[in-house]
Amino acid sequence: MTRRTLVFATIGLVAVLVPATALAKGASQATITGPGLGDGITLAGEGQAGGEKLMVILQEGGFFPSVFLTTPNPMHAQRPDGELGPLYTIVYEMPGPNGALDEIRQDVYPYATPVPVTYMEPGQRYFTSEETVGGWYVASHTLTSSLVDVGLPLSAPPVGDDGLKAPWTTLLGMTAVVAALAAAALGVRAWRRERPAPA
Repeated sequence: MTRRTLVFATIGLVAVLVPATALAKGASQATITGPGLGDGITLAGEGQAGGEKLMVILQEGGFFPSVFLTTPNPMHAQRPDGELGPLYTIVYEMPGPNGALDEIRQDVYPYATPVPVTYMEPGQRYFTSEETVGGWYVASHTLTSSLVDVGLPLSAPPVGDDGLKAPWTTLLGMTAVVAALAAAALGVRAWRRERPAPA
């Protein structure tokens, strides 16, 4: 191996290791919220008990290329084709060099078809002056399995068009229908009582 080749190989290795090192010093925990999770799920960060589960989700959900500029860049500017399904949100806490906590938000669609996808808004600030790359990331079904492993439903909960759980929207609609039918029935009864008897 020539000296030039060794230099380029070293640079490439450093480029790969920097994101992992930065995250290891940064993400203290993450919180997942969405349908069926109640108050949400809190995951420990790197270096803490159980932190390996979060690291797996970060890898499989495209956190690194979503935050750090990587080559090649797997991020997409446009939403991938397919049905997204219910939306879940992961908020990562990132302690900055000045001790302040930054938050990075990632939208996750673990039940999307044909495969799970994630989205991160570009330009989110972290580590004081850094900004997320952002975009859409096409994951694999192992992301869904890892999220189910930490507490997400085994299958997609039903959702309405606005992303709320369908039972709530269905209940509201049924309530309105029942109320309308009850009002109509009362009106018919009142009309029959007040109608004059035939001569």
